Amino acid sequence: MREVVLDTETTGFDPETGDRIVEIGAVELMGHMATGRTYHQYINPERAMPDEAFQVHGLGDDFLRDKPKFAEIGQAFLDFIGDAKLVIHNAAFDVKFLNAELKWMNLPQIPWEQAIDTLAIARKRFPGSPASLDALCRRFNIDNSSRTLHGALLDSEILAEVYLELIGGRQPDFALSAKPEAASGEAQADWTPKPRANPLPSRLSAKEAAAHAEFIGKLGGDAMWGKS
Repeated sequence: MREVVLDTETTGFDPETGDRIVEIGAVELMGHMATGRTYHQYINPERAMPDEAFQVHGLGDDFLRDKPKFAEIGQAFLDFIGDAKLVIHNAAFDVKFLNAELKWMNLPQIPWEQAIDTLAIARKRFPGSPASLDALCRRFNIDNSSRTLHGALLDSEILAEVYLELIGGRQPDFALSAKPEAASGEAQADWTPKPRANPLPSRLSAKEAAAHAEFIGKLGGDAMWGKS
């Protein structure tokens, strides 16, 4: 199963009022395991960067001026994600922006059902608890010390770890392919014990051995314990 953990950075909160995407970062998972394949792109938003947004991600006008416009990278982005499930924290925000950019290019929209919202999963698992990416990192003891500013690729890498914890841990296939171990007290069909080369010494004390012999003697000569 292929999944793409994805994050975006933008100039603001609403593409309908002129805000644009300025960075996309994505990490590929296969069978819930990172493949090492990533997608990362800075984007020229064709507008000035508001100071409020700059304080969040640190991407300014000078840095973004020579970066490609979304129209130049939109198809390559779609080619990367394909039909994979998109793992996004607060998916409504990112999908809204991505679909706005794709619509302006007359490219196919991302179906809402293609997204997996980790924010919704976290709120369902831990009702009433903080569900931000930083809060989930603290909950799962995931190191995010390098996250001084928001960055799409770094956030995607961190979110991939959070997502695996949210769905039950880092086992790649939830041990479904592992050979089941025998239950407690159940012998495995292909294993038999081998005799020890040297028998273990008795743990009985001399007093306990004498008491046992006395007890056996009281059972009479027909007791099975007295037969050689």
